[in-house]
Amino acid sequence: MIITCQAILFDLDGVLVDSTPAVTRVWAKWAAAHGFSPDIMVGMAHGRRSIETIRAVAPHMDAEKENQNVERMEIEDREGVTALPGADEILLALPPERFAIVTSATRPLAIARMGYAGLPIPPNMITANDVVEGKPFPEPYLTGAALLGFAPEDCVVVEDAPAGIAAGKQAGMRVIALQTTYPQAELRKAMVVLRSLADVNVTSLRHGIALDVNPLS
Repeated sequence: MIITCQAILFDLDGVLVDSTPAVTRVWAKWAAAHGFSPDIMVGMAHGRRSIETIRAVAPHMDAEKENQNVERMEIEDREGVTALPGADEILLALPPERFAIVTSATRPLAIARMGYAGLPIPPNMITANDVVEGKPFPEPYLTGAALLGFAPEDCVVVEDAPAGIAAGKQAGMRVIALQTTYPQAELRKAMVVLRSLADVNVTSLRHGIALDVNPLS
């Protein structure tokens, strides 16, 4: 299957970097400290800004303060944070002006995790610090497209979480989902589902990008 576009917008965690062990440990610890179910908290945390997860479950708490605590814990927890298959290859194959990372992580956390995973830091990045409304709202991906200078319909989003898929589709973009965090059934709203970025071959065209993808059956 060949997909052509002008630019690619990558989520970070679950797409380029495997941070699931760290996310699980941090949110389980935070949940236990505040009397919440660790399983519920971990499930809610994937693909969303931490501050919005905290606001959703604990509107009575100081979300800004708690978010700072969670961010510190996440930056300090580097064990098991690695690059996912195909991540390094695809980032090196793409022209820097043709892609951006659009993540629900804060900028310090995103840079830390990419460093832990040994991935190059790209020049174009939209983080939790750059938007008012995070995923599943479309603002992060619309901001990413504007940063690169392309129309939404000319961009392809690569995501691993239902919240991110919803954000990309609401932004008017095509979405490729990776089955790295959620089962395929929960990713069905994406245009296509792949195992990982290892199932993507990139070709730079004169006026865009061609993605040769190997979808799951």
